[in-house]
Amino acid sequence: MSASRPDIRVILNIGSGKRRGHALVQELEEEFSRYPGRFDLARVKPGSDIPAEARRAVEEGFETVVACGGDGTISSVAHGVAGTKARMGVLSFGTFNYFARSLDLPDSTEDKVRVLVEGEPRTIDIGTVNGKVFLNNASLGAYARILERREGIYKRFGRSRLAAFWSVFVSLADGREPMVLRVTVDGVERRARTPLAFVAANAFQLERFSLPGTECIRDGQFALFLAPDGSPLELMGVALRLGLHKLDPEHDFELVCGREILVECGKRRRLVARDGERSKMASPFRFEMRRAGLTVLVPRATERAAAEEVVEEEKVA
Repeated sequence: MSASRPDIRVILNIGSGKRRGHALVQELEEEFSRYPGRFDLARVKPGSDIPAEARRAVEEGFETVVACGGDGTISSVAHGVAGTKARMGVLSFGTFNYFARSLDLPDSTEDKVRVLVEGEPRTIDIGTVNGKVFLNNASLGAYARILERREGIYKRFGRSRLAAFWSVFVSLADGREPMVLRVTVDGVERRARTPLAFVAANAFQLERFSLPGTECIRDGQFALFLAPDGSPLELMGVALRLGLHKLDPEHDFELVCGREILVECGKRRRLVARDGERSKMASPFRFEMRRAGLTVLVPRATERAAAEEVVEEEKVA
């Protein structure tokens, strides 16, 4: 690409994450001005086809395509960039930012933008369900309903972790019929009656909730959690223990690890949650790990080492 045109396209979802609007745009443009001629900012509205926007950026010759927003926006851009020669950058402004945190990306906007210019590429595995990319998790059942309820709570009380956890209890209190599933993991079939099938692809997210399965993910597998069939009150108890990081592996869930997961259910189409976004998909649901499927920009090794030293010093202090 010639020096006369930008090589970094930033896709900003103006309806995503905790920070929105004119103030965020101003802050980003101020940081971009430190690197004249490098950045091109594309604003998209909620409901836009973000994967298509990302693919268009790749076709237009941008070497780096940046997702700016929450985990849902980041996952959508990843879907458009995966399998191409382009690299993906991340400007995370969501509620939890699990993917960005798993890559040790910095917190300040200045440092985030610097990684887009000076960072080093890292190739990572990504999950897919029926061909659709997800970076943190994908699920069937209760979690999709929780996300739907969460959006209403966010609109009323604002985005916060407390509001997110409250949406879990409100949704589980409704009580719904559990799913009857046939689940095949790496060729081994099992039957399950469960309100939730949760497929994790991000070890960092599991660590934050003190859940097992991290070694499976680091070994290139998924961690599949099947919740027990129970009453709304029992499920609320499981959710409470999850929030307190005190889940009991013997009673609160079944964990199965594998590289290929096939989930079949009687219902022809079902709502699937992927990294906080919801969409209807047709059964069966095929989860596959795409090895080295995406190249992302991360801080250089020297910067990561320096950051780790600061954390260790703070622990000692």
